[in-house]
Amino acid sequence: MSTSANLQLNLPPWPEVDFSEFGAVDTIPLSRIQKLTGGYLSRNAVVIPHVTHHDEVDTTELETVRKQQAEARGVKLTTLAFIVKALERALRQFPQFNASLDASGQNLILKKYFNVGYAVDTTKGLLVPVIRDCDKKSVFQIAEEIAAVSAQAREKGLPMSQMTGGCMSISSLGSIGGTGFTPIINAPEVAILGVTRSQWKPYRESSGELGWRMMLPLSLSYDHRVINGADAARFVAAIGESLKQPLDMLD
Repeated sequence: MSTSANLQLNLPPWPEVDFSEFGAVDTIPLSRIQKLTGGYLSRNAVVIPHVTHHDEVDTTELETVRKQQAEARGVKLTTLAFIVKALERALRQFPQFNASLDASGQNLILKKYFNVGYAVDTTKGLLVPVIRDCDKKSVFQIAEEIAAVSAQAREKGLPMSQMTGGCMSISSLGSIGGTGFTPIINAPEVAILGVTRSQWKPYRESSGELGWRMMLPLSLSYDHRVINGADAARFVAAIGESLKQPLDMLD
């Protein structure tokens, strides 16, 4: 089936209910962004066969390094910047994730560039700016760009030129909470990484003693037409290996 084909779904009509019969109500029009993204999300959820792989990554050392580097350099250094860098490294290792199906659905386009999008929650709706050429930028440069572009998105909005050309996207709820979710893939990308809040969890050391480690939940939704479950597990494991060795990402 063509990815651009209009699906003829034999669905019952949407229920029309006069909710005011049951009590007082307010009617609030959806924002322009909500209307646009709602249509795209509905299409992506229906057309793409989603599967979500859940895992946890040990970020104990990452949190220590992140705080030390932020204090030493006097900069805001978020966990998201490290995740972007780890994702870029995994995309290089697994090219089928750095890809898109063409409009016919018969060909896979492998990309030789590494642009990562990330979701920004604004009062008008969700925006997904794209960090270009992540392979050529340091964690500090990525962190600086995330801070600047996120502020712009919330204060003024973003032009389409800053929200196109992504290879894969990240949806992070880490500052809010949760233990996992199923993010919807941002077509024509073939995967999206969901991130929720890290937690301290008991961990048995190699010595047999019980310790505590900071564990970060990751949820990878992927297009099963392109990616199989084993590769999804390996991809998340590769991200985890990079996050476990944060000093290597500072080079």
